[in-house]
Amino acid sequence: MGLLSKKDAKLITDPLTDNNPITIQVLGICSALAITAELKASLVMGVAVLFVLGIGNVVISLMRNIIPSKIRIIVQLIVVAALVIIVDQVLKAYQYELSKTLAVFVGLIITNCIIMGRFEAFALANGPWKSFLDGIGNALGYAVILLIVGFFRELLGSGTLFGIPVLGDAIEKTGVYAIGYENNGFMLMPPMALIVVGLIIWVQRSRNKALIED
Repeated sequence: MGLLSKKDAKLITDPLTDNNPITIQVLGICSALAITAELKASLVMGVAVLFVLGIGNVVISLMRNIIPSKIRIIVQLIVVAALVIIVDQVLKAYQYELSKTLAVFVGLIITNCIIMGRFEAFALANGPWKSFLDGIGNALGYAVILLIVGFFRELLGSGTLFGIPVLGDAIEKTGVYAIGYENNGFMLMPPMALIVVGLIIWVQRSRNKALIED
């Protein structure tokens, strides 16, 4: 018997495709617009949410029977704030320059709709193991979209990936720049992230007609 039952596995796989928190549930859009101009920032934000949501779901699940209903939101905010502080301190210790870029947005993880939504909709009603899988699945679904958007925005906007030139030298006119290609500065602007997310939603619904609302 495998580690995961079929039902448990769906807690991880569904948010990656048919129930993605960004493209299907339309949650967490703000960070998808704000920090995806660089692939590295997208990756770090994805890992941060993976940690916060995975651990946070487990903590809320363990406390679900002792949290008074009237103060559950406050308790959830305290849990996620504590985890975000840990992420922030780790970033400052090991990726200081990136931590300055992401400072505001790491703090906004506290009010990320995906995290609070999973606490309310799942962790408060399920055991720690299922809650952990749900948190990991939704965080991975969130991270995948951020990485896709960050990939295209950085590649087409700066000609780099993770800050490494991959299309040639724009100043020396090597690589694709030698044939007249120019970086698209619009790709680095937040509205282009919304357009890229919109294209992902269009592709997703084209492949799965069941996702199209009546």
